[in-house]
Parts: sequence; C-alpha cells; structure tokens
Amino acid sequence: MGYSVRSMTITGPLGRIGLGLAALGRPAYINLGRVEELPARRDVAAMRAATHTVLDEAYRAGVRWVDVARSYGLAEEFLASWLDERGPADVTVSSKWGYAYVGDWRLDAEVHEAKEHSLTRFRTQWAETRALLGSSVSLYQVHSLTADSPLFTDRPLLESLAALAGAGVRVGFSTSGPAQADTIRRAFELEVAGARVFTAVQSTWNLLERSAGPALAEAHAAGNLVLVKETLANGRLVTEPPPELARIAGTRETGTDAVALTAVLAQPWADTVLVGPSSSAQLDANLAAVAVKLDEDELAALDGIGEAPAEYWARRSSLHWQ
Repeated sequence: MGYSVRSMTITGPLGRIGLGLAALGRPAYINLGRVEELPARRDVAAMRAATHTVLDEAYRAGVRWVDVARSYGLAEEFLASWLDERGPADVTVSSKWGYAYVGDWRLDAEVHEAKEHSLTRFRTQWAETRALLGSSVSLYQVHSLTADSPLFTDRPLLESLAALAGAGVRVGFSTSGPAQADTIRRAFELEVAGARVFTAVQSTWNLLERSAGPALAEAHAAGNLVLVKETLANGRLVTEPPPELARIAGTRETGTDAVALTAVLAQPWADTVLVGPSSSAQLDANLAAVAVKLDEDELAALDGIGEAPAEYWARRSSLHWQ
C-alpha cells in the first residue's frame, strides 16, 4: 500500500486541524450562523470565490488538510480549481462518496442530497472525484455510514473498496446518528481476503454529543486514523452556547467556538479535528483554539455539557436548510 498507518498526519501548531467545505460548496446548508457570513448572492461564482478566500486564509495559517464530499455541491470542483491555481504540494485531501447532491443550486429545494451505499454509486462517484481531483485524494470515505447500511453485506462493494485501498488510496467511513459507536466497531471488523477494509473513521464528537468517544479511542489505539467532524454542533455551540461554555469563553476572552474546539483537541485519540467555517472571520475565530489552554477544572466543567444522543440527533435533523 502507498501509506503507513498515520502517514497523512501533519505536524506543527495547526497540524491537527482540517478545513471542511460542507458550508461553502453549496448555497444551502444547516449550519447556524452561516447565512450572514456568505456573499449576498450565492451564485456559483460568488461561492467559488468565497471558498478560495477561505482556502487561502487556512493555508496561510498553516492548515494542510481539506475535507470535501461528492454531496457538498461543487466543493470538489472549487477545491480542484484552487489546487490548480495555487499549486500547493503539501495539502492532504479527503473526500466522501454515498450521498449525491440533488439540490440543483436552489435554496428552496425540497431535497438537497440523496443517499445510496451501492457499488454503482461508489464506482460513479469515485470516477467523478478522480476526474476533478486526480491523485490529490489521499482518503476516500463512505459518507454517513449507519448500522443499517447495505454496505455491510455487499461483498462486491467491499471488494471494490479493498481494491482501492490496495491501490494506495486510504479507505474510511464517516458516521452519523445516535448509534455511531456501534457502527464504528462493526465497520472496523470488515475484512476482505484477511485484510481490513477500513483504516480511517470520521465521526461527530463535540461538547453536546460525546457518545462515539470510547469507540473512537479504541479505533485510534488500534492504529486507525480518526477525524472528528461537526465539532461545533453545526454552529449550535456558537449561536446558542451552554452557560458553562459561555462563562469559560468570557473568562478566557475568546469565542465559544475556540473553547469548544480546544475541548476536541484535548482528546488524545483525535488525529484530525475538522472545522467548517463559512468565511475568513469564522475561520480566524475557530483557529484561535490553538492558543487556548484549558486547565483541568475548566475541562471538568465542560464535561457537564451534553445531551442524550437521541435528543442531539433529533435536534440536528430539525435544522433547516437555508
């Protein structure tokens, strides 16, 4: 294979932070606090320019990981054009397949994305990703794997994923829903010809939803790459922060996003911590986390923040695309 267990991990002060383009690659998304940060007109040209601006700022700051997906509207295309124009040789790119963007660049679309974990969808989307990003993709992930996915029993699909891994592209999966931990453990048991299919996972973990933590720690200890997504709970920890989080942020004279991200960075199993800003201002506020050092009392106080997984995911499902 073309990679070692953690060969894609980058060192440096911002080496553990990655930039996700979910909020920039399409006109509508569920993140709170997003709309006011975007261009007045969210046409393709304006969103491409906004994406390039954030990519430029992130790169200048030292961020070297960018995460996209086929369902993030034109995020792969925006990233590809940025890579072609800027030509950086040290950016790690991860993408995902399984959801297709079907929103037709409309804010009022009834459905914005459609999920399908099938061999046909994998082959189609991998070809699309390769056409745009070429050999830049180091990690290709199943998008939003859940325990009821047909992937678990689809041998031809698993064999195709294993073949991709054998060709040197790391293969992983992302998770969602209240049963993330079960999905993580089950997925890492999958093998083809005695070799594990997956060696990376991207899961939701934040101050409100910590249920995947033990399974992610196990995955990390077993040598798998762990990425953490939705670290700000789709903006909830910024627009409606719990009182204890707001208190600590006030004491530290920084934003609640910086404190919340510091808590994620404090998890030793979190190899890459993703942020998903909608503007350079949000990016700067997020990256302030690298200068925050929480003490044990503050971390303990933040441990009291949280929701039951079912409650958290029900709230996430109710967030409006806008």
